[in-house]
Amino acid sequence: MAQIAEAAVEIADAEGLATVTMQRVADRFGFTAMSLYRYVPGRAELIALMIDTALGVAPSIDTPQGWRPALRQWTRHLYDVFRRHPWVTQATTQARPIGPNELSWLERAVAPLAGTGLTGAERVDAVVLLTGHVRNQIQAEMGIAADGGVHLAVALTETLREHAADYPALTEAADSGAFGPGDNDGFEFGLECILNGIAATIAMRPR
Repeated sequence: MAQIAEAAVEIADAEGLATVTMQRVADRFGFTAMSLYRYVPGRAELIALMIDTALGVAPSIDTPQGWRPALRQWTRHLYDVFRRHPWVTQATTQARPIGPNELSWLERAVAPLAGTGLTGAERVDAVVLLTGHVRNQIQAEMGIAADGGVHLAVALTETLREHAADYPALTEAADSGAFGPGDNDGFEFGLECILNGIAATIAMRPR
């Protein structure tokens, strides 16, 4: 079953999630699609296996300095994995069985929040929020890369300047570097905003 999942991950990495079918995976092994169902009940189960395979076991968090640096490190690790397997951003929005590797990622992130005063639900919600930030960032990066983002950004800036009276705030932002080639710190900025929000919430909770 591990070989089946690995083959499916290779297809998705190369051609996207939509190209992964039972037949495509079966062809890798010289099977018929029907014979593959003896190992994997269906495509939904195959995708769940693919997610767990792509994620792998969560790396340990190597920081003794509290929840904030731990979550920052965890989020950057997740970002690296999603960049290697961008189809995971789409696959993980679907209802599915959660495998042991994915649970290990959740465990690594929830654990540092113990003792902060956040409820169990809030600790999990904080991790979901960080995961969503990673997903949104990867989707934005992939979309810009696919659609010629540099040319689109130049055209947008030119449009704003032509209609500066209608969009003064956006024009000022563009003149200050927004939408330009140096405007690439969205991931770190968003991460810090989320961590600041979590910190502010924790500060209001009794210990």
